[in-house]
Amino acid sequence: MIKEAVISSSEDTLAPGTERTLAILELLGQHRAGLSLTEIARELDLPVNSVFRITGTLHNRGYLQRREDDKRFVLTNKLFDLSRPQVREKSLVVCALESLKWLRDETGETTQLLTSVNHKMTVLEQCISSQPIKVSSTVGLQVPMYSCAPGKSVLAHLPPQELDAFFAGVKLKQYTPTTLATRSALLDDLAKSRKKGFSTDIAEGLEGIHCVAAAVLDEYRYPVAAVTVMSPSFRLKRDQFEKFGHLCMQAAETITRRLLA
Repeated sequence: MIKEAVISSSEDTLAPGTERTLAILELLGQHRAGLSLTEIARELDLPVNSVFRITGTLHNRGYLQRREDDKRFVLTNKLFDLSRPQVREKSLVVCALESLKWLRDETGETTQLLTSVNHKMTVLEQCISSQPIKVSSTVGLQVPMYSCAPGKSVLAHLPPQELDAFFAGVKLKQYTPTTLATRSALLDDLAKSRKKGFSTDIAEGLEGIHCVAAAVLDEYRYPVAAVTVMSPSFRLKRDQFEKFGHLCMQAAETITRRLLA
């Protein structure tokens, strides 16, 4: 009989080298401006020689970059590239890029592709508006799911048990006066989003920014991502939400077709 291996978290089963490597990656993730060799060693209370060997290996494998001017280590995008979501071995970003550009040109506003990671939405790609006053963010940025249109479009299509797990694992906070920070208010909004086919964000995450989004679904109608239009609220007004919502739905459906083709 083959016995299943039991994974234990006791001290005698931990790999010190792996622990130190992950600690360095996590530390640099919190310091986007980078840290020097001695700063890393001091922050983590590690021997400089150990940090030197680990950062050297990570640098050689492409996970870290060392700036020429100040010799500080910074993270590259390699970890993010490894975790980019796929459907049927097709890249979401590759399949979505043409639709993002089309949506940007149709609306004149910044468009983004996002996916959910640990109850947050992560920006995978964006096409920035050419307007003199515009809204944009950075690839890799994470935002709460419930206070943004793309997050709500994903939540609206989750199976009931996963939606329950979301509420069990997330504490709802009031970011702006219009944030839906109660379960009942959010559930009511999600029901409306399912019926309409798109979600809206009326300055719920940041004041002065409006967003409209639609979910990208796989063959099982599961939300694997969302496509969104984001704009200053003075330009994207409520009477435009339906028009932009249907454009987002069209873009999302095109992305789905490319993923499943």
